[in-house]
Amino acid sequence: MGLEKAVVKPHERLATALAAELIAVNALIRKRMSSEHAPRIPEVTAHLIEAGGKRLRPMLTLAAAKACGYQGPYHIHLAATVEFIHTATLLHDDVVDESAQRRGRPTANLLWDNKSSILVGDYLFARAFQLMTDADNMRVLKILSNASATIAEGEVLQLTAAQDLKTDESIYLQVVRGKTAALFSAATEVGGVLADADETVIKALFDYGDALGISFQIVDDLLDYWGSDQTGKNVGDDFRERKLTLPVIKAVAKSDDEERAFWVRTIEKGKQEDGDLDHAIALLNRHNALEETRDVAIAWADKAKDALKALPESDIVEMLSDIADYVVARVR
Repeated sequence: MGLEKAVVKPHERLATALAAELIAVNALIRKRMSSEHAPRIPEVTAHLIEAGGKRLRPMLTLAAAKACGYQGPYHIHLAATVEFIHTATLLHDDVVDESAQRRGRPTANLLWDNKSSILVGDYLFARAFQLMTDADNMRVLKILSNASATIAEGEVLQLTAAQDLKTDESIYLQVVRGKTAALFSAATEVGGVLADADETVIKALFDYGDALGISFQIVDDLLDYWGSDQTGKNVGDDFRERKLTLPVIKAVAKSDDEERAFWVRTIEKGKQEDGDLDHAIALLNRHNALEETRDVAIAWADKAKDALKALPESDIVEMLSDIADYVVARVR
């Protein structure tokens, strides 16, 4: 069993446990991403949705519902809703960030154009709202609609905060809670609500998703400087895009006048030269910023695991706990 766990990744084990549900989710996604009048919509959507993503967020919805004993059909609709919201934000993000690659493939805005990416993203948001009404549950609607607004708010906050050296860790956390953790926590919370679980369990599922999403994003930001072949990003993408992420925030807080001038030039003013990325990484290492960021990510993963203690023990709950460990495994 130990060898199996070492070889098979937790999200893959969860996907196996939810195989029948995921087949139904994928079928519903393909059905609802179609368009009778605008063939570009399924073209753009399929390019991203079928690019080999882990389907982590919809799996969280399915797992939360299953952990709470849900027997109905609507966790399938909500899982597809979560994936549509996520895909819509990716389409918009790639335009905002002027990205050329996503999951190792050219981005939709590069293959088609920015207008197509934005409008198809809007279409997917609309489809998500159509899907979430199928459950006929006002509380579920409120959770997912609030999450959609929070995601947009987080992205806008990042626009103003990402290149401002006055941005501190509390603002960074607010951005992360908005743009990433909001959908994780909504994905898990609606599973409990749909199953009419005890309020303590629903709150625990929210807390798990919130902490998992924060840890997930911090690890992603950390790996931008440490490097990983699993992120689909090149080392230094955030630096080149002048994003003030947690490692840099920690280094700036400890910088002297000369170091601060470097960050002002490269992040605030965007005047980057050859060798600046290497110098930035050297400063992060000098101030132990990468290791401290790793410790923060691990602490949030531990909070996610602690939240699950409120749920009845089951194989699904164990897998959810293992996913929290997996999120930070690459930086331990």
